[in-house]
Amino acid sequence: MISHITFVVKDLEQSAWFWRTIFGAEEVYASSAVKYFLVNDLWVALNLGEPHARRNYNHIAFQIKETEMDEYLSRINKVGAEIKPGRPRKANEGASIYFYDFDNNLFELHTGILTERLEKLSKERD
Repeated sequence: MISHITFVVKDLEQSAWFWRTIFGAEEVYASSAVKYFLVNDLWVALNLGEPHARRNYNHIAFQIKETEMDEYLSRINKVGAEIKPGRPRKANEGASIYFYDFDNNLFELHTGILTERLEKLSKERD
């Protein structure tokens, strides 16, 4: 079971706004060097520091419903986050939105679930 996820950020207030606006994060603790949030039941920590210098494909994915895609795109655009083109997908693999925060962290909003993906993979293997 995951306890929490931590992101190193250069601006706590800007990152807090990002998390509240896009994910509906609830701030539960704040100091001059760290902020803690709850996103549903997930504990997210933002620590002040030097973020990643370069971008890569390491990311965290949140599951959303297909009907929520437009709402999330609106939230992402509201904060001015950069949307990354998604990878090519096969039918029934679920849709995704990839986007970066202000500190080169990559996020994915994904409509698929693991059981569907495994089912599809087992059929392809047969």
